[in-house]
Amino acid sequence: MLAIGGAIGVGLFLGSSVTIRLAGPGVIVSYLLGAVIALIVSYSLVEMAVVHPVAGSFGVYAETYLNPWAGFTVRTTYALVQIIAIGAEVTAVAIYFAFWFPTIPPWIWVVGVSVGLVALNSQQVARFGEFEYWFALIKVLAIVVFIVVGLGLILGLGPRPAVGLSNLTANGGFLPHGWKGVWLALTLVLTSYMGVEIIAVTAGEAESPEVSIPRAMRTIVFRLILFYVLAITIMLAMTPWNHAGTGAGITGSPFVSAFSAVGIPYVAGIMNLVVITAALSSSNTDLYLTTRMLFSLSRGCYAPEWLGRLSANGVPRRALAVSTGGMVAAILLAIYAPAKAFLMLYGVAVAGMLFVWIIILFTHFAFRRALGPERIARLPLRLRFFPYSTWLGIAALLGIVASTFFVEGLQYTVPAFAPFLLLISLAYWKVRRGKSFASGMGLK
Repeated sequence: MLAIGGAIGVGLFLGSSVTIRLAGPGVIVSYLLGAVIALIVSYSLVEMAVVHPVAGSFGVYAETYLNPWAGFTVRTTYALVQIIAIGAEVTAVAIYFAFWFPTIPPWIWVVGVSVGLVALNSQQVARFGEFEYWFALIKVLAIVVFIVVGLGLILGLGPRPAVGLSNLTANGGFLPHGWKGVWLALTLVLTSYMGVEIIAVTAGEAESPEVSIPRAMRTIVFRLILFYVLAITIMLAMTPWNHAGTGAGITGSPFVSAFSAVGIPYVAGIMNLVVITAALSSSNTDLYLTTRMLFSLSRGCYAPEWLGRLSANGVPRRALAVSTGGMVAAILLAIYAPAKAFLMLYGVAVAGMLFVWIIILFTHFAFRRALGPERIARLPLRLRFFPYSTWLGIAALLGIVASTFFVEGLQYTVPAFAPFLLLISLAYWKVRRGKSFASGMGLK
């Protein structure tokens, strides 16, 4: 449920307005392609998480099987990406509330939501987990209800005439912008699957990770594929794609627009409440992830020692305080650039996550080489068609990196990430030269 909570969020409910504009109904194919890449990354992570269930997850794996620089940069990048993502998600909440309260300044909602999330993450991890479980359950049930109601409208099961599937081929056809549009949409679609890696991050705090981690991963990605593909298909069948995916900037969720278009009373408002819950859930999960990554960096002597201190209830509250940086940025953007705040924050996170996933796949190569065929054969879950599947994942991710230069709002994400990578690399070498430190948390 934590992985679902982290993955099903603003990428589907709000970011889909951008991907639909790029690909039209062909965005359905984009989600299928994204699922293949997500499966490769997920199964690679599970193999490593079962052998090494540690809090630093893929950051520790990269340090152990590649080199200390990779371990440091992937953890630092992931922490920064999640901090930025938190800002994007609380900004999305403000956009959703504008559906009901268009005259209230967005920054008021951003501040209120931020305070509530920080208070929740200050509690014991068991309480956080229980709260997030119910948050994730609400959004899963909502998507199921959306799919059922949407199918009813499409098939005409009720007093209203059948909507049918004509919207999937009208207004320019299924691929109004060709296969180029499908591929460009994949740059943002893939971020909808980013969040499945939380299963590996939570391995250090999970009971019986050798059982629970493979079991969770066997179902999570396939559930996401089912939810995403069905939900997007039904939403595009209910309303023309050029109504759901166009407009000046991002003004709301296309899922809410779909119900508004068919004119069912109150359903659009209920769906808006659901997407608010979805944004709260994913931002809550990302705040957890960021805090644990900063904690891991501190315990590995890559960050200040005070970030690794625990409170009386076992929560790294100092790391939590630093993790609120994205919320501060969201508040400032909500005040000074409310129309562009979401895409600015969301776009910046894209390049960083692509870097993290590429490092994960290179780490998996080294992991397989180090363990040998006998130990690999005993793993409860394995990536099929290795090494070809891993090379396919790396090639696809590199292709997506190149594609960001051609997507409006993402043109500067890679150029902005390059100097950041240089800065954290310089910081790494300064730390290495400045003092002697242990090589991460270590793996026994």
